[in-house]
Amino acid sequence: MNENKKVFTVAITGASGAVYGVRLAQMLLQNHHFVHFLVSEAGWQVFREELLLDTSDREACLEELFSKSYQENLKIHDLRDFKAPVASGSYRTDGMAVIPCSMGTLSKIANGNSGNLLERAADVILKEKQKLILVPRETPLNGIHLENMLKAEKNGAHIIPAMPGFYHLPETKDDLINFVVGKVLDALNVHHSLFTRWGSGK
Repeated sequence: MNENKKVFTVAITGASGAVYGVRLAQMLLQNHHFVHFLVSEAGWQVFREELLLDTSDREACLEELFSKSYQENLKIHDLRDFKAPVASGSYRTDGMAVIPCSMGTLSKIANGNSGNLLERAADVILKEKQKLILVPRETPLNGIHLENMLKAEKNGAHIIPAMPGFYHLPETKDDLINFVVGKVLDALNVHHSLFTRWGSGK
């Protein structure tokens, strides 16, 4: 087995910005890592509305998003499947990203209220002191949202809002997407070249 191969969980909720989660999973797979992939019901709706995908056949939808050459390293889980490996703290991963993270999912995670596999997997990551990246995508934010982010951060989550930078002079929508995804990859300690780093001169 490749010693550099890592195991990650990528979860997509119903917040706007499903493309962030898809791009993250694509980058991890291209780097030959293993990905447990979770999508909420609202997340599937965003696939249809924002990515313009036919989600009536979810398997075909995922085949369209992920190259067949990488699919052996991709495991899709039903959110009702609590027998999945990521539901247990005895199963070791190298981190989890909820990208994008809706305010409803944030609230569930921050308050330890696990009603499905996605929320349970995040709870497991926190209790095992592993890396949990939350990428909230909402604006404006009310006090409840901010308090939940603070509560999650105090309990070990890493908050990376979907706020693209502009110092790398983005020219396309992909540049903006890649900036946010690159920040998540940095937090997961995964090498990438998705954006030009400040002071790199490249």
